[in-house]
Amino acid sequence: MAVKTLWSIEHDCGHTTQADLSDRQADRRAGYARWLAQRDCTDCWQSCRSQDATSRSDWLEQKRSAEQARAAEWAERYRMPSLEGVGRALAWGTRCRHQLVTAAYTALVVEGEMSDAEWEGFEGSLRPLTRAGWWIDQRDADPEDLPELVEAATSDDRPTENPFF
Repeated sequence: MAVKTLWSIEHDCGHTTQADLSDRQADRRAGYARWLAQRDCTDCWQSCRSQDATSRSDWLEQKRSAEQARAAEWAERYRMPSLEGVGRALAWGTRCRHQLVTAAYTALVVEGEMSDAEWEGFEGSLRPLTRAGWWIDQRDADPEDLPELVEAATSDDRPTENPFF
């Protein structure tokens, strides 16, 4: 007599499904059926995942909104100009600028050798950098490298750039 291939599974969620286990070796079907019974059925599992995805996207949206508010408040407080760019790049660039500049302040002034007076002078050199894409490109830069990056971006001997590359 052949080992059955169709199993009736009573899932933890309370639903009962029929599982075709013919693709499993005969001696592994009972164990797999027992494992399936300890899980939610496919419909309940997918429903949970979509709820998790919704709550995850809501959480991310709230986090981005709070970061954006902090970045906007910071930009206003320190008289940073609005950035130039398109669509989502503006918000992203604003957050990147805020995160990089505040991290650089901590690394260079609070933990480093730069004085507050030197920082204020350096801060003035940040204001001409209004292209959101530049700040996005620097988002993974070491905060201690910001003075060198700013100098490179604002030097007169730079070749003319094509903004599409």
